[in-house]
Amino acid sequence: MKIFNRVFKERILYEDDNTSIRKSVENALKRKVNLSVADLSGADLSGANLAGANLAGADLSGANLTGANLEGVNLSVANLPGSSLPGVKMSVADLSGANMTGANMTWADLSRADLTGANLTGADLCGSTGNSIEIKTIQTEIYIVNIVEKFEYIQIGCERNTIERWFNFTDREILEMDGKKALKWWKKWKPILVAILEYK
Repeated sequence: MKIFNRVFKERILYEDDNTSIRKSVENALKRKVNLSVADLSGADLSGANLAGANLAGADLSGANLTGANLEGVNLSVANLPGSSLPGVKMSVADLSGANMTGANMTWADLSRADLTGANLTGADLCGSTGNSIEIKTIQTEIYIVNIVEKFEYIQIGCERNTIERWFNFTDREILEMDGKKALKWWKKWKPILVAILEYK
């Protein structure tokens, strides 16, 4: 029974009715099937082991990859807008040119990932670890800070705002985010963040 029939260029996977798409993909990778430009949009791949896979140019828009292992995967120029990637391991992954608009990447590991030319507009990076180039991560005593300078935003904890907006918030607005501890933290870290952004 053909249940996974959305791969371009006749790269079709055949499995029985009880095989999930996640299992089908994992089985295909064991057989060294090349899944570049595969259509996996909306697929449930949560918890899948895709380490080292070639998914260059694949369509993963809206896919659920929660907790998946994507270490060393090739996702160059892949399409991932609106995909769910919380807790995903993406260290050393090739994400160059990938479209990650609005992706949920909370607590994801992007250390040493290649994000050259990737579109990170609106990506949720709460608690994530960046690659120190496109996403600069600072672990502070309370919040994890992710600076995405190219797209002009900073995520502090789970609060994401443009750089300009962050530095124009009033004390009252900071208090409303997370109480007195947030204001105390902001008074300490605001000048540090300004200095980091001014340093070239």
